[in-house]
Amino acid sequence: MIDLKNLTIKKARKHLDDGDFTARELTEIYIKEIKKNNSDINAYLEVFDDVLAQADIADKIIKAGNSTALTGIPIAVKDNILIKGKIASAASKILSNYKATYDSTVIRKLKAEGAVFLGRTNMDEFAMGSSTENSAYGVTKNPCDTSRVAGGSSGGSAAAVAMNGALASLGSDTGGSIRQPASFCGVVGLKTTYGGVSRFGLMSMGSSLDQIGPIAKTVADAEIIFNEISGYDKFDSTSIPGTLRKSPKNTRKIVGIPYSFIEREGIDKEVLANFNLSIEKLKMQGYKIKNIELPHLKYSLAVYYIVMPAEVSTNLARFDGIRYGMREEEGTLIDSYKKTRGDGFGKETRRRVMLGTYVLSSGYYDSYYNKANSVRALLEKDFRDIFKEVDAIATPTTPSPAFKIGEKTGDPMQMYLADIFTVPVNLVGVPAISIPSGVNKDNLPLGLQLIAPWWGEQTLFEIGKSIEQ
Repeated sequence: MIDLKNLTIKKARKHLDDGDFTARELTEIYIKEIKKNNSDINAYLEVFDDVLAQADIADKIIKAGNSTALTGIPIAVKDNILIKGKIASAASKILSNYKATYDSTVIRKLKAEGAVFLGRTNMDEFAMGSSTENSAYGVTKNPCDTSRVAGGSSGGSAAAVAMNGALASLGSDTGGSIRQPASFCGVVGLKTTYGGVSRFGLMSMGSSLDQIGPIAKTVADAEIIFNEISGYDKFDSTSIPGTLRKSPKNTRKIVGIPYSFIEREGIDKEVLANFNLSIEKLKMQGYKIKNIELPHLKYSLAVYYIVMPAEVSTNLARFDGIRYGMREEEGTLIDSYKKTRGDGFGKETRRRVMLGTYVLSSGYYDSYYNKANSVRALLEKDFRDIFKEVDAIATPTTPSPAFKIGEKTGDPMQMYLADIFTVPVNLVGVPAISIPSGVNKDNLPLGLQLIAPWWGEQTLFEIGKSIEQ
């Protein structure tokens, strides 16, 4: 019997190569687990019909002695990452029957490794949300407590791993969309350095913010996937060439904490207590803790909710019912546009498109968008200056544990505030990881976020593994 609960990529690799079980047998067990749990959790929108055929191909590679780190490893994929011939709807009605015509670069790389793609996972529509309640296909529930959200926008990807419905998954992170659901579901989530993993074949939400990254059970597993999907890609104009990827060295063993930003009103007391306990563990591992100040950090949420909707409004302009996706025939061409977008986009998506269009409009562009970008540049300088003094920065991943389904849907501002610790990372483009750090009195998972300098993923893995130990 395969113990899915304690299985990791590293363990599975050894078992597969030693012949303890085949990729097909492993995949069949995951399919069985998905069938048992998904009707309640709603992590998957679709389990692919060629899953076992993929596993058989992986078994042939293993039998020939040509396996690599991810050969035969069952992985779930967020519904905004293209897999050729598969539906990619971004959890929206407007793309309900859209089939990808090509593979995204991350999928192409994983296919070359012989990974097995189990299916596509639920998400907030076009990645807009922090709870996966904005999906056109129903909310994803938290496997740890089904009365609560799984987080978002990669809620399905996190829930799939947490419910033992995948060994790992891919998500995308625009303002915390990998790290926040990972924290809520008690798994590891990595947001990579901007430009480090190709965005080719990822449906764009905020083009200067989005990054694809892994969700896994351990830091080591997240590292394995990161090593396979990272690298320069000529098809992605935001991809950074290898010559410019200079990894910092974690030699000082100093972790900075912006206490004035963390110890504020609105942060759950148990989250704060758990965070302080995690910091004590770091001290026991030989890390020095330094109180730091990031002067413009307090403006990050306001900046994000100007920059992100602006980019959303331009990126979603392409979904007009003319070129692909849903089309509503209605009178004139402009009537057809209105009907298609009005019926095809959900409430939160429409809200962000309208907000973005407003801040980019004549008369407001300078007042809002340009000013936000100016503050964004100041925030980036804050991070560059502070990383001259510390190897990493630590914060809680989220200000609270997973909240109840429906608790924040009536108040968008409360939902947006859930991203307070995660959005600065995307604004400046640095890497960050969320690591399970314990549970609260209700047994709900809590997460610790570690932030490293640009190209500092190895620093995150090093510190993260020491915390897991």
